[in-house]
Amino acid sequence: MMRVSFRSPLAVAATTLFLLVAAPTPHGMAAQDPQQFVGQIGQQAIQSLGPQVAPAQRAAHFRQLFSADFDVPGIGQFVLGRYWRSASPEQQQQFLQLFQEYIARTYSDRLREYGGQPFRVTGSRPNGAEIVVSSEVMRQAGQPIRMDWHLSDHGGNYKVEDVYVDGVSMKVTHRDEFAAIIQNNGGHLDAAFAVLRQKLGMTR
Repeated sequence: MMRVSFRSPLAVAATTLFLLVAAPTPHGMAAQDPQQFVGQIGQQAIQSLGPQVAPAQRAAHFRQLFSADFDVPGIGQFVLGRYWRSASPEQQQQFLQLFQEYIARTYSDRLREYGGQPFRVTGSRPNGAEIVVSSEVMRQAGQPIRMDWHLSDHGGNYKVEDVYVDGVSMKVTHRDEFAAIIQNNGGHLDAAFAVLRQKLGMTR
């Protein structure tokens, strides 16, 4: 019997925070300062992904942001790791589509808890070929949530490659989850597809 498990509460919490302040940005924004790029993403998220927004609208917003502002192929390749290299082009595309929809549906509902919280950019630094933009989400109780956005330049447009939330890499979190799913189901890539379809309520 197929075992379906997204293992760690930390992974779920971290991924939720990863998506907390993400929202699509206007065309052309990527040409400006990286701190402005991240700052406007955060401010738009607070306004458009709060608890007053209907769940279907939040999910639709996520689909748009993930395709517009994140390096979806790069993230998907990293998440599948060595399994990406053995996948056919059709399997790779299928995974990216399912993974994107999984993120949109699963985590958009969890943004209500953080809607309206203050967001601010605190600085930036080079990191090899990337630029890391640091930010915070203030909370009514407790310490601010620290977020480091790893950006890369794709032909003059910034793309988000990864987000570290309080030191936890979102790409690594997802890679560990899917590696466990595939390994626990005989090393078959189709197991990852089946898990995603089950989570999304798809029959095939």
